[in-house]
Amino acid sequence: MKDITILAIESSCDETAAAVVRNGRTVLSNVISSQIALHTLYGGVVPEIASRKHVEKIVPVVKEALKAANVTMEEIDAVAVTYGPGLVGALLVGVSMAKGLAYAAKKPLVGVHHIEGHVAANFIEHKDLEPPFASLVVSGGHTHLVEVTDYGVFRIIGKTRDDAAGEAFDKVARAIGLGYPGGPKVDRKAKEGNPDAIVFPKAKVGGAAYDFSFSGLKSAVLNYLNHAEMTGETVNEADLAASFQKAVVDVLTERTEAFLKESGYRKLAVAGGVASNSALRESLKAMCERCGVSFYAPSPVLCTDNAAMIGAAAYYEYLKGAKSGWDLNAVPGLKLGER
Repeated sequence: MKDITILAIESSCDETAAAVVRNGRTVLSNVISSQIALHTLYGGVVPEIASRKHVEKIVPVVKEALKAANVTMEEIDAVAVTYGPGLVGALLVGVSMAKGLAYAAKKPLVGVHHIEGHVAANFIEHKDLEPPFASLVVSGGHTHLVEVTDYGVFRIIGKTRDDAAGEAFDKVARAIGLGYPGGPKVDRKAKEGNPDAIVFPKAKVGGAAYDFSFSGLKSAVLNYLNHAEMTGETVNEADLAASFQKAVVDVLTERTEAFLKESGYRKLAVAGGVASNSALRESLKAMCERCGVSFYAPSPVLCTDNAAMIGAAAYYEYLKGAKSGWDLNAVPGLKLGER
């Protein structure tokens, strides 16, 4: 079978990324231009600034990806791009670049769902992983428990009713005074604390055994801080971070374990930015070992937004003949399973 080489572009939030991926699992290049330092000044991602930075970086990043892979546009079989979900202005930069490249080079265009990309990141480092399997997707904007029944085919089993897990990490980090980005900073601070120091609530959603809710937990942390301020108590930031993180990790692990036992899946792949959290990885791995389930997780660099994962997902869409038209547009609220 002929090798399929895909140039992939990702610009859904604050990383401008391009990659060249061969046959869905071999990364020839993976270039990421991060805006973290810029948005740290504002305590979070500013959409307008992110969009302008993407415009500035997209061409150099794509050129660098092609150069690092030592391939030309003539050797590329298709151009892939994230078209949703994400920040509409940021998405538009990547979509416009991909459409222009594909049109000029007379190559097929493949639009990719951002979350599908996160799941596909597992295919890059785990060559033996094939559907069907269960997947826990945890990021700044999403918390989904899904069945991956085939490449690019998903069934949502559970999802958050309010804040995503990553969003809760960012908000709590800001409240504690750790700053942005919240996830890695809470993870580091939690290593210094006692996860059993404070008991925070673990919400259950009535009538939906696999759904999540983190807004109550976030409010409990804020109430704890406000109470401490009013009474003059000293807050141990490490204990607070560790206890909050434990509440999130416990809920994610418990819901996932319950689904694995009910469904009978023997493979679990974790995906998304929060999948790089050390406590979550350890908890899920231990749970899988206890349940006799194979556990898959990408390296941290492939958990955060990158284009290699988009190239991996695009390969399987390409094989199915799922090409996009020149009317492909950014869809900021794209739901998983939609095309």
